[in-house]
Amino acid sequence: MKQNILHVAIMNRSENVFNLVCGTSVLMAYLPDHRDKYNNSTLHFAAKLAPLHKLNLVSGAALQMQRELQWFKVVEKITQSKYLSNRNRDDKTPSMVFMEEHKELKEAGEKWMKDTANSCTIAAALIVTVVFAAAITVPGGNSGENGLPIFSNHNAFTIFAISNAASLFTSATSLLVFLSILTSRYAEEDFLYALPKRLIIGLFTLFLSIIFMMIAFSATVYLVFGHNRRGVLIIVAAFACLPVTSFVLLQFPLLVDLVSSTYGRGIFDQRGIPQLPY
Repeated sequence: MKQNILHVAIMNRSENVFNLVCGTSVLMAYLPDHRDKYNNSTLHFAAKLAPLHKLNLVSGAALQMQRELQWFKVVEKITQSKYLSNRNRDDKTPSMVFMEEHKELKEAGEKWMKDTANSCTIAAALIVTVVFAAAITVPGGNSGENGLPIFSNHNAFTIFAISNAASLFTSATSLLVFLSILTSRYAEEDFLYALPKRLIIGLFTLFLSIIFMMIAFSATVYLVFGHNRRGVLIIVAAFACLPVTSFVLLQFPLLVDLVSSTYGRGIFDQRGIPQLPY
């Protein structure tokens, strides 16, 4: 098929072989510009869908689409600009091949992203409603003389006020971010940085809003029922950790994967790559 080692490495998504070849200047002098018998360039092979066993190394269709785009972009960097729009024997450019090969994966990634954003939008909206109501009906009520909260001089009330406001702001931010995901245009390029970045911000602010909401609730219970009772505060704080812990166990791994795949070192770090003797 007149395919060289770089073609096969890219087609099979073998990042170790790819990094080894890219770290060898004598091979990079001619391999990226070579074409196979069907006039497919190196970038055409990057535009093809990865083998299933390589694709399943990443969980979630959106992250799989992001990984495919990362491969396409890194191969694009080693391709001369005059070859970026060259057509193969089927009269298709690399971009056209990428769109055709990844059509179903793009649709699956869009569905996964929308389902995730929709679920988190409901949670953020509930938190906004709860903390907004808590800001209006402060614990203990207001004084009949001056209208100020009865517990306004207590430290626990200050903690309640700050954490409740922080929960309102972070949950509102999370709600707006998830709404922006739902209304996104979902182009191929958006899966590389735009959509994962929004999902990271949305999940992180939602996580913060849950923490601040639990702090505000604990401060309220302490003010109303457990004033000068340390045992009540300890029990409430222990139970308040349950939703936070549940979120960490269930959603935090997704947040870590998103941050790692978007802002991590990546799979194309070429530092320390051995040079072949020549």
